[in-house]
Amino acid sequence: MALDDKTLKLCNCNQTMALDAKALASALKLKQPIEIHTELCRKQVASFHGALKDEACVIACTQEAPLFSELADQAGSTSDIKFVNIREHAGWSTEGAKATPKIAALLALADLPEPEPVTAVSYRAGSQLLIVGPADAAIPWAEKLAGQLDVNVLITSQRGGELPAERRYAVWSGKVKSVKGYLGAFEVAWEQDNAIDLEVCTRCNACIHACPEQAIDFSYQIDMDKCKSHRECVKACGAIRAIDFDRADRARSEPFDMVLDLSREPVIKTAQPPQGYLAPGGDPLEQALAVTQLAQMVGEFEKPRFFAYNEKICAHSRSSKTGCTQCLDVCSTAAISPDGDHVKVDPHLCMGCGGCATVCPSGAMTYAYPRVPDFGARLKRVLSVYAQAGGNDACLLLHNAGESRMLIARLARRGRGLPARVIPLEIHHAASVGMDVLLAALAYGAGQVVVLATSKEAAEYGEAVRKQMGFAEAIANGLGYGGAHFRLLATEDHAVLEKEIWALTPAVSVAKPATYNLSLEKRATLDFALDHLVKQAPKPQEEIKLGSGAPYGQVLVNKQTCTLCMACVGACPESALHDGRDQPMLKFIERNCVQCGLCENTCPENAITLAPRLLLTAQAKQEVVLNEAEPFNCVRCGKPFGTRQMVSNMLGKLTGHSMFAGDGSLKRLQMCGDCRVVDMMENKDEISIQDVKK
Repeated sequence: MALDDKTLKLCNCNQTMALDAKALASALKLKQPIEIHTELCRKQVASFHGALKDEACVIACTQEAPLFSELADQAGSTSDIKFVNIREHAGWSTEGAKATPKIAALLALADLPEPEPVTAVSYRAGSQLLIVGPADAAIPWAEKLAGQLDVNVLITSQRGGELPAERRYAVWSGKVKSVKGYLGAFEVAWEQDNAIDLEVCTRCNACIHACPEQAIDFSYQIDMDKCKSHRECVKACGAIRAIDFDRADRARSEPFDMVLDLSREPVIKTAQPPQGYLAPGGDPLEQALAVTQLAQMVGEFEKPRFFAYNEKICAHSRSSKTGCTQCLDVCSTAAISPDGDHVKVDPHLCMGCGGCATVCPSGAMTYAYPRVPDFGARLKRVLSVYAQAGGNDACLLLHNAGESRMLIARLARRGRGLPARVIPLEIHHAASVGMDVLLAALAYGAGQVVVLATSKEAAEYGEAVRKQMGFAEAIANGLGYGGAHFRLLATEDHAVLEKEIWALTPAVSVAKPATYNLSLEKRATLDFALDHLVKQAPKPQEEIKLGSGAPYGQVLVNKQTCTLCMACVGACPESALHDGRDQPMLKFIERNCVQCGLCENTCPENAITLAPRLLLTAQAKQEVVLNEAEPFNCVRCGKPFGTRQMVSNMLGKLTGHSMFAGDGSLKRLQMCGDCRVVDMMENKDEISIQDVKK
């Protein structure tokens, strides 16, 4: 359904925005004129009621979206309503009067269909809660929560606190060894490091009265700094046997649905802990805020499966040789782990940042929600309409739906707003913007792309995105597109955003925007973008140098040491390296290479090195010969079976070895596999296993 088939309701918000109805209708190619309201959410709300009779409606206001949605529900409307923010994103700006192309572009996004649904990941959480921390913090919270949840406590400090008078919930003590899992499926392991086992202890206080050093308090744990090893407590405990200083079995573990970690240093130190694990630290206010979330975590939940993984083109490992580890290095949730030659992803731990897909050089890891083609459709639509409406020097401001969106709103309310050429576009996470998206935006006509993140994001994300921007910038500048095209801005201060965004100077963009659509395959998307940028390039180049870690480059072979054993061919997961079939020859297709390093790490002669670059000639997609050698022919039948260099090296290493004494054994090394078998059968002097005496 096109925008012309929807009812479009625009409001200048009490005349605080300069909206040009005629220019917008022309930019959006609407057949009907646009009516500009002044108080759509107040005196003119009847106009909104009238729009509910239509099949679809676009409201250019997000502030009052709850009000309009409630009115639609009360009216029993089945109209498909979409809300677009043109106030904070365009109209409220010192350049608001020049923002018509941007407003048209933002409204045009309402044309696009909703993204295709993806597979869901389910959580099922009961009420088993483990509270970890010192007794003086853990026990009071356990008392408050015991009526709502099935509480368990793991005391980690030997000093302070007092256990409750009633044994209403389990209390253990020890040192946490690990916390693994996610909401509804945590496994916590700890080690009993105190002599008193709280599961066995009856809290009779006999040990407290018996201890001459007063090393035991009402947490029923022994302070080993005070204890002088009199062992009077052991005698007082008697047949209960809760106290054992020589305990052999110290390892404990239990399953839980949720974990409230009150330790000063959290057990799980990932930047994004798994859902169901809360670590507010020692701050009472933060603890209270965390506790309020616990009751809401009981039940069944779903979230999108954010990623898709194709292990066939994964360049992580081959034959126990490690190649690419970029997804493992960037993941801030520990959701990705090695799995033989490939990796595995726990969808319950994945938070959907998209960092793994951003850094994956082969495209084995892709972003499934939102998909790159869906985001590409939004890129293409917003930039094409902006240009058609007369907009120039488009700068995309990619932001998330949380803190960054609110930051843009604060800038509009308290500062100068956004420049007329800066178009905000929502993404799921800042880490999801890779080289494929950046170059595609440039090919679609954007002059600049600014990714707005928060300073709270994991350091791995910022480093990964900056590296991707560095590669993309090298390509853009190398092709003659001058200026700074890509920028990562991490801030929560609207004044900083204002200063940085208004200080941007336009960069050179393509003369003719691309018309292709983005592909699910990352390398295909990059190929399309690169081909278009090369065709439009102000300064065409045959080769562009790239930094270390780039997903394009050469494989260089030392011909003096390479024996053409073809171990590198077997290790290459991307079909970049090939053998010569019937000839001792090593061939290379550069555009297939992802610079994973598997060939370099596998080569037994250390004859391979990598050289990152982007080759832009036709040769990049063609086979080139890296090394070839004179074939060695079998001395018996004349069939080629190896290289002369390889056989010579083998003979040089094995000559003089006791197992190859005599001319016959060495000569057999110069035969093909079939002839070796025949020669062994014909040689009557050959010692067999039957000739060996005990």
